[in-house]
Amino acid sequence: MPTLIEKADRARQFARAIASDLAMYNEAKLAQGIVDDTLFDLMMDEIEEGRAHFKSRVTPEIAATNVFDRALVDILLKQRGQNIKSKIW
Repeated sequence: MPTLIEKADRARQFARAIASDLAMYNEAKLAQGIVDDTLFDLMMDEIEEGRAHFKSRVTPEIAATNVFDRALVDILLKQRGQNIKSKIW
């Protein structure tokens, strides 16, 4: 069993890597979800799989924070979604 990630910076990097993978492997869903303002509903299964993976590799203290959710917003919306027209922006 791998050692759990204890450092906040490393956990943030790991969460961002998972979010980047979600964006890369689900480009069509990402774009459609942003356009229709249904991103989190449309990608619910993928996001929950990523969240479970994140929680399995970090300490319970880090898992209880919003590190993973912030990574999702930063990567899926701010970084990857900035050039996609949406009803909300």
